[in-house]
Amino acid sequence: MPEAGGARSGGEGGGGGGAKRRRRRRPKRASTQAPASTSAPEVKKTGASAAQPAKEPGVSKKRGSSKRRGTGQNKKSQKRQKSRKKPAVPTKREISAGGVVYRRDGEQIEVVLASRRTRRGELAWGLAKGGIEDDESPEDAAIREVREETGLLAEIEASLGETRYFYVWENVRIRKTVHFFLMRHTGGDVEDRDDEMEEIRWFPLERALKRAAYRGERDVLGRAAELLK
Repeated sequence: MPEAGGARSGGEGGGGGGAKRRRRRRPKRASTQAPASTSAPEVKKTGASAAQPAKEPGVSKKRGSSKRRGTGQNKKSQKRQKSRKKPAVPTKREISAGGVVYRRDGEQIEVVLASRRTRRGELAWGLAKGGIEDDESPEDAAIREVREETGLLAEIEASLGETRYFYVWENVRIRKTVHFFLMRHTGGDVEDRDDEMEEIRWFPLERALKRAAYRGERDVLGRAAELLK
């Protein structure tokens, strides 16, 4: 019985008890090295992909900066061309004086406005004023200009400050300062005025504030209204 059992075991072994036993194959090491070999390319790919975007902003900045430099140079060249095209305009300064001449008719206050033609031929209403001569003070010039342009006599009661503006006359830029005074009517006749003025008229103060053609003179009339209240 033991032999028979041995025979069975030998048959299963493939050739009896004297046959060589087959060695068990060891697992290949490639399986342990595979992660290293596969992971290495992944690390390289990751590094390359991380390095590549880092270069991209630098390139875009350089391109953008070159464009900005180009636009800046174009603007400078345009400004130079404009400055070359425009010839220098000579500037002249003038100082004048004038007045707001008023009178009272009961509770109503009236002021004088004079009209003259502009270069466009339009009729403009405004205050009497004119240049200060060499031997005059602003007060003396205001009294004289009121008399010459309106034919009226008046006395100064208060200062109304000054206005500043500029205009171009015969290719000359005029920067003008006008000193204004509040003046009380004392006499005279509008028929004795200069021919420069087309018409002299008394206006209610509220209406004169709207009828005056120039903003600076409307401001002066507003100061006069504050003093006459």
